[in-house]
Amino acid sequence: MLGFWLLVGITIAGWIFGLPRRWLLAALASAWAVIELAHLSGMGAVFGGSARGWLVAGGLVGLVLAYRAGLRWLRARAAPPEQHKPAPVPVADVELDRYARHLVLREIGGPGQMRLRNANVLVIGAGGLGAPVCLYLAAAGVGRITLADDDTVSLSNLQRQVIFRSDQQGRPKAQAAADAMQALNPMIQVTPLPRRITEADADLIARHDLVLDGTDSFDVRDAVNRACVAARVPLIAGSIAQWEGQVTLYDPARGGPCLSCLFPTAPAPGLAPPCAEAGVVGPLPGVVGSMMALEAIKHLTGAGQGLRGRMMIFDGLYGESRMIGTARRADCPVCGSALEGGATAP
Repeated sequence: MLGFWLLVGITIAGWIFGLPRRWLLAALASAWAVIELAHLSGMGAVFGGSARGWLVAGGLVGLVLAYRAGLRWLRARAAPPEQHKPAPVPVADVELDRYARHLVLREIGGPGQMRLRNANVLVIGAGGLGAPVCLYLAAAGVGRITLADDDTVSLSNLQRQVIFRSDQQGRPKAQAAADAMQALNPMIQVTPLPRRITEADADLIARHDLVLDGTDSFDVRDAVNRACVAARVPLIAGSIAQWEGQVTLYDPARGGPCLSCLFPTAPAPGLAPPCAEAGVVGPLPGVVGSMMALEAIKHLTGAGQGLRGRMMIFDGLYGESRMIGTARRADCPVCGSALEGGATAP
């Protein structure tokens, strides 16, 4: 019986040391050959059994191994079974999952989400305010977003413009931000527009349901305001400086004021310097830009009370916010004479 226990010992040792299967079989075959040769030479008594018995046992084991090897060979060459791939998830189901937190809100729900999906929004400026606006509108599922900005990404932007990355320096902001929005939500359509919006762009603005302006130049804001008034398109405007920001909705076509109603003339030189001169704390644009995105979602879905006729002012240094009333001026040089008596109810 020594031969039997020798084979058992080799098997156990191979399992303990993790020998490859072919190495273990080679070791067992070598041990069997030694036992068979010992019997044929007349010295096999120590292993037990007989030469014929060991030969039959080895032959049976060989047949079993050959049979299994043949099956593996046939399976490898057989045609693979047809794989039944699961049907793609319908777009509606993907949207249900993506926008689930909107759908359960009573003020938005399915109808409101469909309004977002069908909306066409123009975002002007992909800087500190535009960065959170772009990300949140894309995440919310606003169906078509046009993003206008004529600047390129620079190192000084990264302190607050969180839509960009260090390796994007030198890239056009409109394209870099559009790429980030598309990566966040591939179900929306984003059109980068690498140029400034001017007063002559009323026709472009008229193709949109809402405009959001996050630029930091009074001249640009004034031009955007005039174009929106001419196109009768609502304008959500935000501005920031140092620790303070403000958000409002300019909409004279529906009874609200426009920018010129509140600020008929440009501020005196040095009175309202841009962020590059006055500075701005990094998270402030995120707070004010998020408020702009929130107001846009409310406006597009009809949820809550918007900022038409009101301006929200946020003081980040003291953690305070206040709301002031705004009114349209009948003598406004931009919206007063053109729309006098022509405002419609909201």
